[in-house]
Amino acid sequence: HCITVISMHRNDLQCKKVSAFQVEKHTWDGLRKIIHNSRKNTGVVINKAPHDFQFIQKDETSQHSHRIYYLGMPYASRDNALLYSDIPKKIRRDALMVLSWKKMLDRFQASPHHGGFSREEELLRERKRLGVSGITSYDYHRPSGLFLFQANSSLYYCRDGGNNSFTTSPMDPVEIKSRSSGTRMDPKICPGDPNFIGFINNNDIWVTSTETGEERRLTFCHKGIDNPKDDPKSAGIATFVTQEEFDRFTGYWWSPAAQSDGGKTLQILYEEVDESEVEIIHVPSPALEERKTDVYRYPRAGSKNPDINLKIAEIRTDNLGKIVSTQEKELPVPFTSLFPSAEYITRAGWTKDGRYAWAVMMDRRQQRLQLVLLPPALFIPAHQDGANRHESLEALGDTVHPFIIYQETSDIWINVHDIFHPFIQTSDDDISFIAVNESKTGFCHLYKITSVLQQGNICEEIIPCSLDDFKCPVKEEVTITSGEWEVLANHGAKIWVDESAKLVYFQGTKDSPLEHHLYVVSYESPAEIVRLTKSGFSHSCSVSQTFDMFVSHYSSLTTAPCVHIYKLQGSDDHPLHKEPQFWASMMESSGFPFDSTPPEIFSFTGKSGFELYGMLYKPHHLVPGRKHPTVVFVYGGPQVQLVNNSYKGVKYLRLSTLAFLGYAVLVIDGRGSCQRGLKFEGAVKDKMGQVEIEDQVEGLNYVAEKYKFVDLSRVAIHGWSYGGFLSLMGLIHRPDIFKVAIAGAPVTLWMAYDTGYTERYLDTPDKNKKGYEACSVALHVDKLPNEPNRLLILHGFLDENVHFFHTNFLVSQLIRAGKPYNLQIYPNERHSIRCPESGEHYEITLLHFLQQNL
Repeated sequence: HCITVISMHRNDLQCKKVSAFQVEKHTWDGLRKIIHNSRKNTGVVINKAPHDFQFIQKDETSQHSHRIYYLGMPYASRDNALLYSDIPKKIRRDALMVLSWKKMLDRFQASPHHGGFSREEELLRERKRLGVSGITSYDYHRPSGLFLFQANSSLYYCRDGGNNSFTTSPMDPVEIKSRSSGTRMDPKICPGDPNFIGFINNNDIWVTSTETGEERRLTFCHKGIDNPKDDPKSAGIATFVTQEEFDRFTGYWWSPAAQSDGGKTLQILYEEVDESEVEIIHVPSPALEERKTDVYRYPRAGSKNPDINLKIAEIRTDNLGKIVSTQEKELPVPFTSLFPSAEYITRAGWTKDGRYAWAVMMDRRQQRLQLVLLPPALFIPAHQDGANRHESLEALGDTVHPFIIYQETSDIWINVHDIFHPFIQTSDDDISFIAVNESKTGFCHLYKITSVLQQGNICEEIIPCSLDDFKCPVKEEVTITSGEWEVLANHGAKIWVDESAKLVYFQGTKDSPLEHHLYVVSYESPAEIVRLTKSGFSHSCSVSQTFDMFVSHYSSLTTAPCVHIYKLQGSDDHPLHKEPQFWASMMESSGFPFDSTPPEIFSFTGKSGFELYGMLYKPHHLVPGRKHPTVVFVYGGPQVQLVNNSYKGVKYLRLSTLAFLGYAVLVIDGRGSCQRGLKFEGAVKDKMGQVEIEDQVEGLNYVAEKYKFVDLSRVAIHGWSYGGFLSLMGLIHRPDIFKVAIAGAPVTLWMAYDTGYTERYLDTPDKNKKGYEACSVALHVDKLPNEPNRLLILHGFLDENVHFFHTNFLVSQLIRAGKPYNLQIYPNERHSIRCPESGEHYEITLLHFLQQNL
């Protein structure tokens, strides 16, 4: 087919006759068969890889050096299971050793295929983006070998590996019975006494003993009223914003210490939350036929966040392990008086010896972070009368108070991180720890810090305290890593600190922003940084507690994921230079027969001066001189990187399908995306949706000029969530570039999205009115084209993250403006499409809309 294209080039009008590739138009059933064929074998490889590793070293008499525990999906299973493999001390050099996956549990079915998930479990799965059933997490107490996990809306435990005692056959887990009603969530083993298990039930913290069978409620926030408006308090729970925007999924932390005085004293630090002033929203219930709504507390940008507090629950036991008493303890003055600028508690825990609880606090704009130590003695019994309370305050004296041991400030924002490694104190006067800082250089790096525990004073209850009362001077700050690259520090990233060898193992992008690798460096004399994983791949690693082995889950664009174990061999005199030697395989690359070619990575220097990376799926059956319709697949928002050297075959299967059908598919990580430094990510500050579209268009033009087969008159933009928002922004601001936009679950009015995310990037609506108006697409529908079939919106009706309100409001504005649109609703889906039938329907809808209108 020949068409005439009028194109603008250096302000000159040129007429060019080109050959256009017309995508074959399939029937709906034809597209359905194509989707079926592309997805039919994905279950073999998707989510199959083992993860959540624990290494246990065996004794010298064993023929195995370690047992490794993990979660994984055994062959032909639909569910995650608790598994183990034994790692041999000796291997043959001339043969590949593939470790067998052995089940820990005997004929245990850990999947709610019949009863389904409870509401609490379903919402947690949404926040964690979990796509599998079965056992999705576990807690392990190394000295006793106790495993604890949640399944079938109940709690179970089993034992293995404690005192070097290992099972050789599957075992039956023990169910922990309960008298309490409701789903027990977030179970944790008490490290100071593994007979005690903590859990959350109906928004309060409970504890149970596996030894005595006792069960005790520790907090009394929840009244048990059906109406959430009258029952706004919780204990030990991470709120929606804390989970969704800060990746913290718990609200309580056991102390590792157990004070002994005949019996034991056990302590739990926990967050208490009062959502009385947080707005209530109604989202349709999954049981649509009942015509009910689910009620949520949801703080939209500029509105009131929950009131937060830190408390301690104390349990005293006798010498037989029975609970003698429990007590709630609180700070001596209100939390807001001690920490007036703390809007969010992003991380918390205890030092290894239980000497201090600690918390990371952030202000509302997320430009100041404070790391605070809290002595347990600071917490006094709650609900005391005046005389007793005065006596408790007197007993504190001048030495018991918080210590702000580190502070980070930024004029952009601070990304929450997971890395804090406190060393055991060798002096009462100071404390040393390893942490990361991104604001100092603009790139996230490791530092070893020693802070002086300077004495301060707790002020009177009625007078707000000055932060300077608790701020501790930094005695020494050693830069462990540096350069224009990033240490991975969020989304569950870890470091492994070998204190005997003075080494820290970490993951980062030192070699390339497109690859993650495992590195090791001395934190005492940080000079040389040694890479331990092989280049040409992107790795996700876990290091053994004895620092002699690590496991890597790795892949590349052209290699499906492998999971391999490596042994670090060499002299203990030179621990930094031990060589990683391949030892055994846990999973080899799948022979999955994708009928596609992997994408190619390209880069170009944008007008912004930054090097931008992109990924191109070339259309199949290329013919020189023929132009192909092009789909720009976009996310584009902060904290996400789409373009890297890792396997895309399963996650981005639909992009391969598009290429198979004859589309060119383009993915670009522009300014605003992560792993490129704070200045690169911070380009979207106060003006989301502007520089991202500029970079997408610039990348599109670069590819069209370089590869010649991109038809600039037939370009679609498609994305989900932030990508849905950018798809709408593309059609609003560049309708000359994007012929069609397909927007999935888009944010259309930013003042209706949550505080933690929106205010990090846009400030509050009253302080950045122009910024909110500029990037709220529902306020700019007049700029959308008048031609039909250029806009398709998709949204899950039950979406409790980007509420259906966003699409509802956008459609209302479109109707008022007389603009055409297409709408596809998924009645039983939330923010993520989970039902296989819904997922298939979405993909067919996408393909059908493109073939008819692009």
